[in-house]
Amino acid sequence: MPVAENARDGAAIRYEVDARGVGPDDEAVVFCGDVGLGAWQFGWQHAALAGPHTVVTPETRGVGRSDAPPGPYRVETLAADIEAVCAAEGIRNAHLVGYGLGGMVALTAALSSSRPASLAVVGTPPAGDAYHADGVWADPADPSAVEGVLSGLLSVDFREAHPDALERIAEWRLAEDADRETYEAHRAAVEGFDLVDRLFEVTTPTVVVHGSDDAVCPITAGETLAEGLPRGEFVSVDGARHLVGVEASAAVNDHLVGWLAEHATGEFE
Repeated sequence: MPVAENARDGAAIRYEVDARGVGPDDEAVVFCGDVGLGAWQFGWQHAALAGPHTVVTPETRGVGRSDAPPGPYRVETLAADIEAVCAAEGIRNAHLVGYGLGGMVALTAALSSSRPASLAVVGTPPAGDAYHADGVWADPADPSAVEGVLSGLLSVDFREAHPDALERIAEWRLAEDADRETYEAHRAAVEGFDLVDRLFEVTTPTVVVHGSDDAVCPITAGETLAEGLPRGEFVSVDGARHLVGVEASAAVNDHLVGWLAEHATGEFE
């Protein structure tokens, strides 16, 4: 598994590359993860994007096989981790796809680096005070808590129609999600995030995707984010909660595929 080192503190960030060599060598889709969640969170979009695009999936610091320096973390540090991964892979044009905290990281990366060519942020606010991180993570040492938190992340309709998916997600969370120490470090990054007065500086094309019934990050926060971005677009998915990329994967993937086709800097096969 490749590794990139953050020059700021020496933290090693593990990542995977799929469909390497598809399209321009210096262009790729790069995922940015939500609070305390393992790489399982990218599965529904990864399946749709890898192949048409080179896809890079980092393991957020503190999660999986990436280093877990003591917290608290800052969003700027997590953005520097993404920068290190892109530099290690020679990615000049990165299409960042971020979920929750990962969306905050993507927005911050667009302010601090010339690499981001486009952003797709899902369930993301313009400031951390609109994001309820306690509704995302559950201690993977407590299976009942992991299963219970899913009720707030996925709609009733989805849970009733796909009980098998709930079981699989719970298993993946138990195996891959962060421990409490890392979760607290991630939550500190959320709490310290505030771009309300700097949104006008984020000139990178950005699509903001939001579930209409998201209780972790209310839809009004996503609307405010899109309205404040000079090149922001807003997409609402009716009836979906925070894990909109899971329960409405077909709709989200359609939007992402179209967005990437529009904003790719080179010709993808």
